[in-house]
Amino acid sequence: MSASAVFILDVKGKPLISRNYKGDVAMSEIEHFMPLLMQREEEGALAPLLSHGRVHFLWIKYSNLYLVATTLKNANASLVYSFLYKTVEVFSEYFKELEEESIRDNFVIIYELLDELMDFGFPQTTDSKILQEYITQQGNKLETGKSRVPPTVTNAVSWRSEGIKYKKNEVFIDVIESVNLLVSPHTQPVTAPGLGRGALGLLTPPPCVPLQVNANGSVLLSEIVGTIKLKVFLSGMPELRLGLNDRVLFELTGRSKNKSVELEDVKFHQCVRLSRFDNDRTISFIPPDGDFELMSYRLSTQVKPLIWIESVIEKFSHSRVEIMVKAKGQFKKQSVANSVEISVPVPSDADSPRFKTSVGSAKYVPEKNVVIWSIKSFPGGKEYLMRAHFGLPSVEKEEVEGRPPIGVKFEIPYFTVSGIQVRYMKIIEKSGYQALPWVRYITQSGDYQLRTS
Repeated sequence: MSASAVFILDVKGKPLISRNYKGDVAMSEIEHFMPLLMQREEEGALAPLLSHGRVHFLWIKYSNLYLVATTLKNANASLVYSFLYKTVEVFSEYFKELEEESIRDNFVIIYELLDELMDFGFPQTTDSKILQEYITQQGNKLETGKSRVPPTVTNAVSWRSEGIKYKKNEVFIDVIESVNLLVSPHTQPVTAPGLGRGALGLLTPPPCVPLQVNANGSVLLSEIVGTIKLKVFLSGMPELRLGLNDRVLFELTGRSKNKSVELEDVKFHQCVRLSRFDNDRTISFIPPDGDFELMSYRLSTQVKPLIWIESVIEKFSHSRVEIMVKAKGQFKKQSVANSVEISVPVPSDADSPRFKTSVGSAKYVPEKNVVIWSIKSFPGGKEYLMRAHFGLPSVEKEEVEGRPPIGVKFEIPYFTVSGIQVRYMKIIEKSGYQALPWVRYITQSGDYQLRTS
């Protein structure tokens, strides 16, 4: 069984809108949700499922809203949470930004959507592209007796309409990989070259404290999270077959010596024929029209840091601090990282910033206590330096907490760190038209952090 009712609450727990699907749970039960939530927060035992008597609250928080489903039964919790996140996705498609204001401005259309998303507690039509065919942005209701349910709702292929036509048939494939990385340094006291007399054109008065340099580091967390996104402009009802250098497939077909990748936690769009994939690892599907995410995957593999950071911090008599940061591109020289941002934490009481960079520009963001070093183009194999000087208040202040990690953002086009490849894309359609697939590879930073001390 699924949800009895669904509520959308503001940040204080006040209901903004709700839909009672089964009538077996009193709508007033939602009044117990926020007190339960606050109590659990105070006890440090916060959980995604809260109970009051026989009533269970399954909830998620998004922006400044709480989405809560209630049930009396032993519900399929994963289905309910999946529905709540899908509701957020659909509302975001309609309103661009899902927040309290957009809920208040769109009551009529939200009630229509809630009626279509679930029926008597069971998820129904949750694809925003299909919903937009008959629930318009203006929220016009279908007139009784004149309404026509779109064929996609009752069609075997509910995610694609019939009769689609394009003058030019094309498919664009984006393979996007995000690198999640956490590196812990091996620190040792050393003398920092170039940070004494002459650094930033400033004299270094003694005495100074030993410096901590993260010359080498150990990788604590390393994983690749990938998605394959398609933009489809194809006529008719085509069947597509996508081939990857999947290790399991290569072993099945006796090509284990070929370069391949072992995909984990693979999730597909509903259009993919899962039975076919389970049998012979073929990714076969009739695609939705336009943009959609075909699949996602994860690889828990050891990743060499693509951009390596070393930092040196030197304090002088608690009156000023100098920071030197060295960044090195540890990816192939033919590739270039774009829009690189290196966020370097600085003491919260620092002031009077001055910078010197070998490339790019640096700026101080006092509200976040960081220096952001921006590099527009960072070729593989290159090394760059940034030096920063800050004044410190005359009052001595000991550091109670360790320094936050250095964060790095980047994007490397035409490159995948896992080595995944689209080997082929076959397009089969009864009219026999020719279509051209285009493939683009992108590697970008996910949660990419390097601890410095």
